[in-house]
Amino acid sequence: MAGFDDGKDEGALRTIGEVSEALGIKPHVLRYWEQQFALLKPLKRSGGRRYYRASDVAMVETIDRLINREGYTLKGAEAVLRAGGKSGLDRRHEDRRDGDRRVAAEPGETPGVRLMVTEGPDMADMIAGLKAVRARLAAALEA
Repeated sequence: MAGFDDGKDEGALRTIGEVSEALGIKPHVLRYWEQQFALLKPLKRSGGRRYYRASDVAMVETIDRLINREGYTLKGAEAVLRAGGKSGLDRRHEDRRDGDRRVAAEPGETPGVRLMVTEGPDMADMIAGLKAVRARLAAALEA
């Protein structure tokens, strides 16, 4: 969780400025994420002033991690959050089949979105089948 050095209790409400400063995320980005992620709903008081609960701060940290460190798209990050519900905040390296994820292409590979799945007994057969489909598609594009 973010390290707030303001003397408030850990569960205290935080303004958008306090959250922005503690997490290093600009306020306009936080406001944009509120529009893009239905699960992110800080309290709004008179004059539209935002107050982030501890759960909101944790959600922002998770969104930041998914988008900026793990490379998820906004849509993919929201899918991960929805799939995990509240426990999705603690998902780090679990199955990401529900989220589309931007991954740098390996040499000789077409860049794009890759589907990440967990290993299983039939994984080698699946991978071989998918590579065959990709090869056929590439051959069809060249023809």
